[in-house]
Amino acid sequence: MKYYLKKILGFIFTILLVSIITFVVFQILPGDPAQIILGVDADPAQLENLRATMNLDKGYVERYFIWLINALHGDLGVSYRYSREVSDLIAESFFVTSSLAVFSIALTILIGLPLGIFIAKNSKKKITTGISMLSQLGISVPSFCMGIVLISIFSVNLGWFDSIGYVPASESITGWFKTMFLPSLSIAFGSSAVLARYIRVSIANQQKQDYVRTAKSKGLSEKIIMNKHILRNSLIPVITILGMLVADILGGSIIIENVFSLPGIGKLISTSITTRDLPLIQGLTVYLAGIVVICNFGVDILYSIIDPRIKTKR
Repeated sequence: MKYYLKKILGFIFTILLVSIITFVVFQILPGDPAQIILGVDADPAQLENLRATMNLDKGYVERYFIWLINALHGDLGVSYRYSREVSDLIAESFFVTSSLAVFSIALTILIGLPLGIFIAKNSKKKITTGISMLSQLGISVPSFCMGIVLISIFSVNLGWFDSIGYVPASESITGWFKTMFLPSLSIAFGSSAVLARYIRVSIANQQKQDYVRTAKSKGLSEKIIMNKHILRNSLIPVITILGMLVADILGGSIIIENVFSLPGIGKLISTSITTRDLPLIQGLTVYLAGIVVICNFGVDILYSIIDPRIKTKR
C-alpha cells in the first residue's frame, strides 16, 4: 500500500509542478492576450474590460490560483482561435488520438510480440537473418515515410482506403476503421520492429539465467520453461516500450496526424503553435504532462504486478 501511495503522491506533485512552470512561462511571454483577441485597432476601454474579464489586472500568484481552481473544475480557459473551451477541444481531439493509440498498440503487439519470440526461439536459423534485416528497416524508416508509402499502395494504386480525412465512428464504423487503419499501421511498422528487438534481447538474456538451467535440470520441457518462466520475466522491458509508445501517441502524433489529416491532439498542437493560441497551448501542455505521468504510473503498477519484488526494492 505504501508503494502505491508513494506513486500517487509523486503523480500529484509532478502535475502540480508542471502546471506552475507552464503558467509562469506563458505569463512572461511578450504580447497582450487582450490585444491578440481584439486586434491592434481595439478601443482602450474594450481592452481594459477584456483584461479584467481574463483576470489580467490581478497579480501572478492570484491569477495562478484562479487558473488552478478553474482547471481542477475542468475549465482550462477559452481558445483565442476557436473561441471555445480548451477542455472541449482537447476532449474532441482525444477520441481521435486515443483511437489511433488503441489501433497502433494492438497492431504493435500482434506483429512485434510473436516476431520477437520467433526470432529468439530460432536465433540459429537462417530465416531469422532476413527477419532481423526487415525489423532493422522498420526501425530506420520514419513513420511519416511509411505513411506516404502506404497511401501510395493502398489508397492511390489499390483504392482500398481514403488517403486523407477522418470519418467519425458515429457516422460510419466502417469509414472510421478505414481512416484509422493506415495511420495506425504507419506507426506500428516501426514500433513493432522495436518491440521485436527488445523481446528478442530480453528472452536471450533470460535464457542465460541460473533459474533456466535449474528448470532444465528438473526435467521441465522447453515449452513450459519458455511460456511459464522466460516470457514472464521478459515482459518488463516490453511493458516499458509499450508505456513509452502509448504516452507518445496519446501526446499527439503530430506528423502522422497531419499526413493523414486526422483532427487529433497532434493536429491541435500544431495549429495552436502556429496561431499563438496561448490558452490552448497551456492546456495542451498540462494534458501532455498528465498523459506521460499517467502512463509512467500505469507502467510502475504493471511492474509490481508482474514482479512483486519491485515493491520491496523501492
